[in-house]
Amino acid sequence: MTDGAWVSLFSGGKDSSWALYRALERGHPVERLVTVHPEGDSYMYHVPATRLARLAAESIGIQLVEIEPDDFEADDVPDSGEQGDAELEPLEAALHELDTELDGGISGVTAGAVESEYQTTRIESMADRLEANVFAPLWQENPRDLADAMLDAGFEIQIIRVAAYGLDESWLGRTLDADALDELEALNDEYGVHILGEGGEFETLVTDGPHMDRRIEIEYETEWDGSRGTVQIEDAWLA
Repeated sequence: MTDGAWVSLFSGGKDSSWALYRALERGHPVERLVTVHPEGDSYMYHVPATRLARLAAESIGIQLVEIEPDDFEADDVPDSGEQGDAELEPLEAALHELDTELDGGISGVTAGAVESEYQTTRIESMADRLEANVFAPLWQENPRDLADAMLDAGFEIQIIRVAAYGLDESWLGRTLDADALDELEALNDEYGVHILGEGGEFETLVTDGPHMDRRIEIEYETEWDGSRGTVQIEDAWLA
């Protein structure tokens, strides 16, 4: 399928936001952002602060579709492959519904995967079943080059969760800037921390960018258990 609408798999984090931004740059007609709100942990989806996707969508000016699945119970999984397939089901059902609603159906899907074969193969298979293309501009690109490109484009990125040796409480709420990237490169050399957090080492929120009309402001507290932590957002609004 070549004609029709595009949808963007969107969490509000840096990778999905970059995929959306690059798709818009390429002229892909993105008509919906699609956000999954997992209850608890997830193998397939970005988890923290997904509720702020509503503010991001308002700032971007693209309608948001929100998916509310049951708890994936991903903290005790006997088979990760079966788990990933099960987690994909509510997303695929929502996309099939959109495919009938949007003029011309869905012709393409954006994805923010960098190195995860686990996620990418499932998204590609889902897109095949929808007869849609996949646009994954981060796929297998150099992580530091990608991060630098995001900053050069004007993305403002905050770290909202950390879970890796070498990342302490001081990283919670920190802006991902050039100095932070230099430190992450050093942590990559010492501990194997992925510069973009691809292994779940950290999660992010894009608070501003060239694709957004207004920046997201947040008020938050930090929650730290000695080895990992999360930004607990207490209020958020568009400036």
